[in-house]
Amino acid sequence: MMSLFKSFARPSLFLFEGELAHKLSIAGLKTSSLLKRTIEIDPRLTQTVAGLTFPNPVGMAAGYDKNAEVPDELLGLGFGFAEVGTITPRPQEGNPKPRVFRLVRNEGLINRLGFNNEGHDAALARLEARKGRSGIVGVNIGANKDAQDRIGDYVAGIRRFYDVASYFTANISSPNTPGLRDLQARESLAELLDRVLAARAEEAQRTGRRLPVFLKIAPDLTEDGMDDVAEVALARELDGLIVSNTTLSREGLKAENFTSETGGLSGKPVFSRSTAVLARMRKRVGKDLPIIGVGGISSAQTALEKIRAGADLVQLYSCMVYEGPGLPAEIVKGLSAALTREGASSLRELRDSRLDHWLSVKI
Repeated sequence: MMSLFKSFARPSLFLFEGELAHKLSIAGLKTSSLLKRTIEIDPRLTQTVAGLTFPNPVGMAAGYDKNAEVPDELLGLGFGFAEVGTITPRPQEGNPKPRVFRLVRNEGLINRLGFNNEGHDAALARLEARKGRSGIVGVNIGANKDAQDRIGDYVAGIRRFYDVASYFTANISSPNTPGLRDLQARESLAELLDRVLAARAEEAQRTGRRLPVFLKIAPDLTEDGMDDVAEVALARELDGLIVSNTTLSREGLKAENFTSETGGLSGKPVFSRSTAVLARMRKRVGKDLPIIGVGGISSAQTALEKIRAGADLVQLYSCMVYEGPGLPAEIVKGLSAALTREGASSLRELRDSRLDHWLSVKI
C-alpha cells in the first residue's frame, strides 16, 4: 500500500494546497473501504496504560481529525487508538489562509492553523453517534482564542465530552494561539490541572468512570520549564504526558520554499528534538507516569526509538502525509518483528533502553 501511495496517490494529492489535500483525505476515509486494514493483534504489543488496554501502541495524534469525523476509519487503518481535536467550546475559523505548508525536501510540515474547528456541539454529536462501538478514542481539548477564561474552556471540554471520550488531552502546547503556551508556566499549569482534575473527579463520581487525563507539552521548553511541568504534574493525579507538539525551531532544515513561514514545524525534522525532550521528561517524572511520544515517527524503527527513549505509547500524523495510510499497519508489523529479534515478550522490556543516549542529545 505504501509504495502505491508514493507512486500514484501522493503526487496527485500534492497537486493540491496542503489544507485542501487534508480535507480530501478525510473525504476519502469516509467513502473508501479499500484503505481499511485488518490488523492481527499481537499480544506482545497489547498493554494497559492509565487504566486503558491498548491493542497496539500506535495512535493517530490530534490535529488530523479535528472534528471527530473519522475516528473509526482511523482505527480501521490499524491504529491502536485515535485522538480527535483539538476541539474548542465555540467554533472558530483559525488563522488566515494559507496556513499549511509542505517542506517536501525535509518531509516536514509547517502549520499555523490556530485551532480551527467546528466546536463542541458538532464533535459531540458525532461522538454520541458512535456510542457502543469498540476502540479507544481520546478527545483533545483546547481554548478559544478570544476566551475570557481559557482554563474554563478546558473544564468545559471535560464536562461536555465525559460520556463519549476514552481519555482526554489538555493541549496547552500549540504555538498558533497567542499566549497558549504560557499555560505551561508553573503557576498557570497548577491552576489548569487543579481545575481540570477537579472537574474530572466530579464527572467520575457522577458516572462511576474515571477517565485518564493527559497533558500535551511543547518541545521548546527550557530545562527549567521541564522542571516546572514535571513538578506540577507529579504533585497531582495527572495520568500522563504527551511529548510533544510542534516546534518553533527551524534548526537543521534543508533550504527550500516555505521554511521561513511562521507556525509549528512537524514531521521528520522534529524527531531528534522531540525524542530528546521525551527522554528528559522520563528522567524527571520517573518510571511510573505514562508518556506518549510524538514527533517525526515515520517507521517502525523511529517508533521503537521513542519507546527506547521512554515512551509507553506513540502517536503520529505528519509523516503520513509522505508515507501514506499504510504507515500505521507497517509500524505495528515492524514492532512485532522487533520484539521477535530482541527476544522480548513485551514493549515494556525495551522501554528506556536508550534513555541515556537521548539524555545526551543536545536540544
